[in-house]
Amino acid sequence: MKAYVVGVGMTRFEKPETRDWQYWDMVREAGTGALADAGISYDAVEQVPVGYCFQASTAGQRAAYELGLSGVPVYNVNNNCATGATALMLARQFVEGGASDCVLAVGFEKMTRGALGGGAGGGDGGDFKASPVARHYAVMAARHGFEMTPPTAQIFGNAAREHMERYGTTEAQLAAVGAKNHRHSANNPYAQFQDVYSVDEILAARTVHSPLTKLQCSPTSDGAAAAVVVSERFVERHGLGERAVEIVAQAMTTDTEESFASGSCIDVVGQPMSRAAARQVYDSAGLGIEDVDVVELHDCFSVNELLTYEALGMCEAGESGKLVESGATTYGGRWVVNPSGGLISKGHPLGATGIAQVAELVWQLRGEAQARQVEHARVGLAHNIGLGGAAVVTLLRRA
Repeated sequence: MKAYVVGVGMTRFEKPETRDWQYWDMVREAGTGALADAGISYDAVEQVPVGYCFQASTAGQRAAYELGLSGVPVYNVNNNCATGATALMLARQFVEGGASDCVLAVGFEKMTRGALGGGAGGGDGGDFKASPVARHYAVMAARHGFEMTPPTAQIFGNAAREHMERYGTTEAQLAAVGAKNHRHSANNPYAQFQDVYSVDEILAARTVHSPLTKLQCSPTSDGAAAAVVVSERFVERHGLGERAVEIVAQAMTTDTEESFASGSCIDVVGQPMSRAAARQVYDSAGLGIEDVDVVELHDCFSVNELLTYEALGMCEAGESGKLVESGATTYGGRWVVNPSGGLISKGHPLGATGIAQVAELVWQLRGEAQARQVEHARVGLAHNIGLGGAAVVTLLRRA
């Protein structure tokens, strides 16, 4: 059975403590928006997977109750930065498996200011022995040591250093990712930042962990996103063909021996997972990256966008710096990557990110993205990854 997204909604992503709201207020706004976009009421929803990382157990219920008290199952989902896409994947599986005709996937996060620790479970840069990502940081420490900079910036920054050493990638190419995504976000009213920066300005910004500067790192953010996922018969019954975007294929992978065997931060931050998930999606869909028009990928740090180009098959290993520098991943190029501004500029409320990526793609494929619209977009790809680890790739096509 096919699954379709027929409604999406999201809040603006904002710096924590900007607005006096609770996480359930965010979900009310995003969820109400998604239901209105689909033209249905909450009474039609049969199941609700809710993703978040920083709230207590059953926060999903507290949030979903703002949309209605219908008694339907609510599932609390936590998969680090891949949480939103994981909630969406559960919604798709419920529909494709025939368990439900209408599922609402929700993701949210209410965060605190400042850099993240070692993962959603915490870690202050000191003892990671009890952390779910302890094995990942041990790989990094064995090769690069452990410094007193934010740990997630360290592990991705060290992946950038390895990429530079191995392939000759330059700091300017890394900064070009940030420049592109900040430029894209200027046209996104949902983005946390809408300022445009040159490559030189990005290079001159405060260093977080060399070679990564502040303007190449995703910020902590508050926000929520939601998507209504339905069956083909629900689409037909409710006359939603014009709104429907098909989930053509989707895959989640987790770490394998390849993630750890090399001792490389490039592998330990998830490039092998992303490559495997993309391969599964292409094989299932009978489509390849050459068929994709628009991509929303997990640029938690600029280097991860480059690593993901390679994992998705957009270029050969080591060629990603040249790819972004060539303009192939912006308007007028072969693909438009992160027209929303990506995590770097749109923001990164962990639980909401994966669903917000899909919301952007749905708007793009429907031709509703206004000033950031990608011309003639018909196929979109979302990539959401979390350390610890999970990589989710989703291929969408206008029905």
